Amino acid sequence: MALRGLGVAVLLASACLAGVCGDEFSILRSPQSVVFRDGGWPIPGDRIPDVAALFMGFSIEEDLPWPGLAAGDLFHRPRAAVLVTVKGVDKLMLPAKGISYPIENAVPFSLDSVANAIHNLFSEETPVVLQLAPSEERVYMVGKANSVFEDLSVTLRQLRNRLFQDNSILSSLPLNSLSRNNEVDLLFLSELQVLRDIVTLLSRHKHLAKDHSPDLYSLELSGLEEIGKHYGEDSQQFKDASQILVDTLQKFADEMYNLYGGNAVVEMVAVKAFNSPLTRKTRSILQSSQVVSSDTDNPYNLAYPYNYNYSVIFNIILWMMIGLALAVIVISYNLWNMDPGYDSIIYRMTNQKIRMD
Repeated sequence: MALRGLGVAVLLASACLAGVCGDEFSILRSPQSVVFRDGGWPIPGDRIPDVAALFMGFSIEEDLPWPGLAAGDLFHRPRAAVLVTVKGVDKLMLPAKGISYPIENAVPFSLDSVANAIHNLFSEETPVVLQLAPSEERVYMVGKANSVFEDLSVTLRQLRNRLFQDNSILSSLPLNSLSRNNEVDLLFLSELQVLRDIVTLLSRHKHLAKDHSPDLYSLELSGLEEIGKHYGEDSQQFKDASQILVDTLQKFADEMYNLYGGNAVVEMVAVKAFNSPLTRKTRSILQSSQVVSSDTDNPYNLAYPYNYNYSVIFNIILWMMIGLALAVIVISYNLWNMDPGYDSIIYRMTNQKIRMD
């Protein structure tokens, strides 16, 4: 039995080393209303957006059987969700106060569903939605993000010019073995500059952090991956860059958490490499002619699956009908037990008229 248990442990260790559970999903900061349980439960990579949707108070299409996220306070949802994806490393040495979970099957994901939910539910208010990948020059802004981050550097040329300005991180950040003359190092440092600029620009509009609409930030950093490819993962440059990134991410998480008054969730995903490219699901027009309902597809005549809004509509109709029924019962009881001489204005007016006559 001991040898068998040792063999299982060796298999699990080899699986982790092979990348099955090497990537990591970490919670850097979270308010008391959002409860993350401390445990080693792996989370599927494609369900990470559902975690953000749930703690923001939105519905998801499929249930998430993951015990890492508890119910929390339903009446106090966080005002912001911040997700930072770091490519090129499967784990970062974060402080002990954070909670980390292994990622199972790290596939590419996006927070488009959460952004669409915020845009649809709070379109009349001022939500801030920012999705940015500096190295790929990919940016998506919704709501007040267009005005708040108007001066944010989003192209490679802008990022390079921003680094050589007077108030850049080059004047305050210890570079150690990194160089200002190497393009790969400058790309990594420019991503750190973007994190600092986001905090600086957002601090000028603190009123947006106090409104009722939730905000969303999704940032993808791949500068560390490029340093690993250029220098090697065993090089001193990669080690220094990893430590600089950890310190910058922790400072960024603390500043974003404080800007929202301690009511923001800051997450981080560290992934060595995604398993498959991100593709969007499409459907051919000719496919609709091939879908034919038959008894073989549904031999037991089962009902169609309910929509994810079914529970919401059901509760609204149920409690509305219960309230109307109670109102009818109370009104009927009081009418039945009414005293015509004292309670009814009709009889009271009639008696006065009779006495006057």
